[in-house]
Amino acid sequence: MCGIVGYIGPQEKKKILLDGLQELEYRGYDSAGIAVIADGKLQHFKAVGKLKNLREKAAGFRSEGPGAAIGHTRWATHGKPTELNAHPHVGAFSYVVHNGIIENYRELKEELEAKGVRFLSQTDTETVVHLFEQKIKEGLEPFDAFKATIDRLEGAYAILLISEAAPETIFFAKNGSPLLIAFDAEEIYFASSDTAVIGHAKEAYYLEDGEYGYARPGEVRLFGPGGEKPISTQPLPADKAMAQKDGYRFFMEKEIYEQSTVISDTMLGRVLEDRVEFEELDPGLFEGIDAIKICACGTSYHAGLTGAYLLERMAKIPCQVEIASEFRYKEPLLTPDTLFITISQSGETADTLEALKMAKRAGLRSLSICNVDNSSIVRESDAAILTRAGIEKGVASTKAFATQVMVLWMMTLYLGQKRGTLEAETLQIELDAMRRTPKALLVEEKLHERIHRLSKRYLHGHGFFYIGRDLFYPLALEGALKLKEISYLHAEGYPAGEMKHGPIALADAELFTIALMPRTLLYDKIKSNVEELSARDATILAISPEEFELADDFIRIRHAEHPMLEFFEMMVVTQMLALEISIRLGNDVDMPRNLAKSVTVE
Repeated sequence: MCGIVGYIGPQEKKKILLDGLQELEYRGYDSAGIAVIADGKLQHFKAVGKLKNLREKAAGFRSEGPGAAIGHTRWATHGKPTELNAHPHVGAFSYVVHNGIIENYRELKEELEAKGVRFLSQTDTETVVHLFEQKIKEGLEPFDAFKATIDRLEGAYAILLISEAAPETIFFAKNGSPLLIAFDAEEIYFASSDTAVIGHAKEAYYLEDGEYGYARPGEVRLFGPGGEKPISTQPLPADKAMAQKDGYRFFMEKEIYEQSTVISDTMLGRVLEDRVEFEELDPGLFEGIDAIKICACGTSYHAGLTGAYLLERMAKIPCQVEIASEFRYKEPLLTPDTLFITISQSGETADTLEALKMAKRAGLRSLSICNVDNSSIVRESDAAILTRAGIEKGVASTKAFATQVMVLWMMTLYLGQKRGTLEAETLQIELDAMRRTPKALLVEEKLHERIHRLSKRYLHGHGFFYIGRDLFYPLALEGALKLKEISYLHAEGYPAGEMKHGPIALADAELFTIALMPRTLLYDKIKSNVEELSARDATILAISPEEFELADDFIRIRHAEHPMLEFFEMMVVTQMLALEISIRLGNDVDMPRNLAKSVTVE
């Protein structure tokens, strides 16, 4: 969610900070700010709302020459979105930016207030800068004061701090929230995601939990629990093309269209002529494994539900799917014969990361399915499969979901091969279907135009029901989530067979039913369910290769011989429908209200 950028060097610092924050705004924010120290003096600017407001506030400010600078986009956790609560937070002579949550901030705040410190904001972050300055007043040198400060903090944090007590220096610390240091000759950059520094720096170091240190021109000192550590960098990507809109109206629209390409990247080198292979996996990971537990949140949870159907059906292995935020507190029974799989687009999802740590403490082997290498979840896992979806800027996930489902499908075949549960003929049918998936994900102009025309009829009503069976039940959940995320209309996903156990009471002409009706899987069953809704005058939009005579509206998908090909094509239709409805309603599709791309707090 919140974004961090920092810079040490001679360039115009305001521009570097604002441009870096612009690259991170897709993560979601409600205020922003920057602070620069030059000629030994601090200056800062803050604004509520979009970055353009901050740019206007800082329009007359220049900051060339030696110095240090930090910037932040904030998504409110403690305190409302106001300028006082926006980062950077100020002390008497220092500024701090922070991602995460300081869990013991009330205790620290009371302690500091008892010493006469006056707080300006309602945030947990402000305790950090005041605690640092208190340590300076007690006689500690700046770096010792910073170390003493972070030693007192409990919770998750990525912190950058600058101070007149140490001009041209940035103090940094990381625990449970992402932070990296990037380099270009003598210039030093900091960011919460490499998106902000691509094009500026050539290589980066991704901090581990418990690491901290300081940077000044031409020098970075890194420390961990065992003392000082060397920094081993890795190259940064050089091309930002995937992060640009390429003529599309919204990043989400571009990302829907990209799915056909990125799914090929996901399969590259993995889907072979006669088998699925994952070079990144040690076969020993699965030895002695008799069950799988998948843990995820939101869209990734829906991908996990889809995977569970596939894993049990073809790999013949029991699979349970857990919502990470619930899993953490249910005192789950964890046995060492269970493989613990986490799914996350960003690899920084706080609840999923904590669930993974619980599983590891219980001795379970772990595998992550993730889009971001070097992310916290990837580093914490015993093994990882990267989805290769590329940068996804739309808050409502599309191509990340598609690639997660594809990885789970591939993993099903991989395990089926190892466990001997797939006959050679069945395996070949699955592999052939996989190879046809990119075509199923192509968005045809004719289809897009039809969805655009239909969308004007779905801007009102008292709600949407997305219904499906089997694999298409998780897709109904995901379709409903996409609509509610960006249109703000009420939508629910439901197993079609459960409608008569309560929800059918809502059926009338103002209830819109999106019926997922695949020809290859339980078609007659779901047809019967939709007929029940139609008989109660619900408005029906059927998505199917077979025309349904009782449908008020109908979107035809191609005839396919495999359920997953119908799944992916219907997925595109539900994504496009949510997109077009949201656009007609005048919403900001890429940055819907109250949502963040990467949920890095509980």
